[in-house]
Amino acid sequence: MEKETHDQSFKRELGLLDGTMLVVGSMIGSGIFIVSADITRHVGAAGWLILIWVLTGIITVIAAVSYGELSAMFPKAGGQYVYLKEAYNKLIAFLYGWSFFAVIQTGTIAAVGVAFSKFAAYLYEPFSDENILYSVGSFNLNAAQLVSIVTIVMLTYLNSRGVKNSKVLQTVLTIIKILSLFGLIIFGFTHGASAEVWEANWADAWNTRAFDSETNNWVSIGGTALLSGIAAAMVGSLFSSDAWNGVTFIAGEIKNPKRNVGLSLFLGTFIVSVIYILANVMYVAVMPLDEIAFAKSDRVAVVGAGYIFGSMGTIIIAVMIMISTFACNNGLIMAGARVYYTMANDGLFFKKAALLNKASVPAWALWFQCIWASALCLTGKYGDLLDYVMIIVIIFYILTIYGIFILRRKMPDADRPYKAFGYPVLPFLYIIVAGAICISLLITKTSTCGWGVVIMLAGIPVYYLTKPKKQDTLPAE
Repeated sequence: MEKETHDQSFKRELGLLDGTMLVVGSMIGSGIFIVSADITRHVGAAGWLILIWVLTGIITVIAAVSYGELSAMFPKAGGQYVYLKEAYNKLIAFLYGWSFFAVIQTGTIAAVGVAFSKFAAYLYEPFSDENILYSVGSFNLNAAQLVSIVTIVMLTYLNSRGVKNSKVLQTVLTIIKILSLFGLIIFGFTHGASAEVWEANWADAWNTRAFDSETNNWVSIGGTALLSGIAAAMVGSLFSSDAWNGVTFIAGEIKNPKRNVGLSLFLGTFIVSVIYILANVMYVAVMPLDEIAFAKSDRVAVVGAGYIFGSMGTIIIAVMIMISTFACNNGLIMAGARVYYTMANDGLFFKKAALLNKASVPAWALWFQCIWASALCLTGKYGDLLDYVMIIVIIFYILTIYGIFILRRKMPDADRPYKAFGYPVLPFLYIIVAGAICISLLITKTSTCGWGVVIMLAGIPVYYLTKPKKQDTLPAE
């Protein structure tokens, strides 16, 4: 691996289109094709299903435009890690970076990689997770895990060769998946929609109920049970709408970052939110609600495509998801390494990660990320990572957006080319809504979300054991 000095700088080769496509491409993975089943089981009505996606879109866009102020103030590599360090201190920033490397980014890369391979099995059966290649004790290596690791290694290698190739791949694949999703939605409304299904789904659109897996019956819910159901349902929609902040991590490679990072955050989250809402309206127009809730393996889009395209539907969706997840992982891999690079420059990650290769990318950071994400693919626990990841992600979104309030007081005269839209009302509204979701998740999903918080807090002793001694005498950055 070719190394250069710490002084070599990133090349600003990414424009507004590239930034926006990174946001869109990183956000749209496999979630929109799957999670509506789980959401429907939690709220049990068409109106609430759509409302969950509308609410998710609103709070995601609010968060993104709030980050615009921070991205304009600190237009450099590292994004959210840098914002937390500037607003709070290195410990809070390290806890984010620690969680980011331990589960947030690497766990998401693993989960998206496995989703790619599972849908690849529709085209080539031997890629299935049921194809066990090697067993020793309780450990089983299946073909899906191996395929996911191969794709992660391929994309890491591509990204290690420079940002130019990976940005072309990202932009092309993301445009293809935007067009294919809009195509699916349009064909759904024009060829698959049924007036009878639509009317039946909306006849009782606001009668909230949840599916009880123990009794295999629907149960009416209201009050706190409804709020808990909404919070649990939003884990899936928020996970599907996450990773929009990846563009902040590569701000060091964006042209005119003070303008383009914030603008790409808004455009990207808005485009994805519109696609997600329209896709779910299409599902409701095409399928009876029970078929959305109980789609085989939660693959709602596969069932919907059967109504729209007939027997070819499964293949069409499989190809769409493969393109979608491949582009998603390319964006995640590209962006994630920049956080470890910035941490390493602060003495809070492996020293090698602070080096750029001759292509001006942090190749060591990319390969560290690749190794750990590949290891997570092998655990077979990626399905459990959803709750682990989301509780930590939301906590740090809250802290980062509260950081806007802190920095307004701490640095009142700092240059702010862009100010958070709707400040202080909209950022504060986000903090309230996201805080309520966190509390509800900790109460209702303690076993998984609780472990997410434990993983995050485990970084505290690691920080004090590993931080450079000289750091105590250095002035704050």
